[in-house]
Amino acid sequence: MSYQSYPSLLLEEAVSEFSKLPGIGKKTALRLVLHLLKQPAEEVSHFGNAIIALRNGVKFCKECNNISDTETCRICADTNRDHKTICVVENIKDVMSVENTGQYHGVYHVLGGIISPMDGIGPSDLKIDLLEQKISKENIDELVFALSATAEGDTTIFYLHRKLSKYPVMMSTIARGVAVGDELEYADSVTLGRSIVNRVPFEGKV
Repeated sequence: MSYQSYPSLLLEEAVSEFSKLPGIGKKTALRLVLHLLKQPAEEVSHFGNAIIALRNGVKFCKECNNISDTETCRICADTNRDHKTICVVENIKDVMSVENTGQYHGVYHVLGGIISPMDGIGPSDLKIDLLEQKISKENIDELVFALSATAEGDTTIFYLHRKLSKYPVMMSTIARGVAVGDELEYADSVTLGRSIVNRVPFEGKV
């Protein structure tokens, strides 16, 4: 869309910024910006301040790498959780997906991605060292690998199993109620919940 299409440089700049968001094209960005212009100034200020506060104030839990408002997230700080069982997930969205099942009561470890040579992501790019430090220092009973049922997910599980097998900890994977090739975040909560409950020991094979 050319400069002449916009009656205001401020409008053009706002549309340009919104269109940088994933899944947001120029038309959708324009619709969102025009919607904001119809709202009271106080509400728009609150919206903007919430985004700024999120970016400047959000922390990553020192225990599990989950997003948190404090140094330790609410899940890790909860004494009613099973701290001897760690669910290993790819990202923060997967923590939310597993929590929504209501079937898991342990804690988490967020890797921050999965091994993907095609995307230039190797083990050193993930929070694997933090996980190993936790296992080596604490009495952990089980690691539950809840990664997407993709080649990259399986490769990551295999790598983690090989690296962490020297520690006396049981390793399991979620059952394949999640179809092969599926991303974890797109699994419905019932299927994912059953996959967590019916997890199986990981035997070092992909």
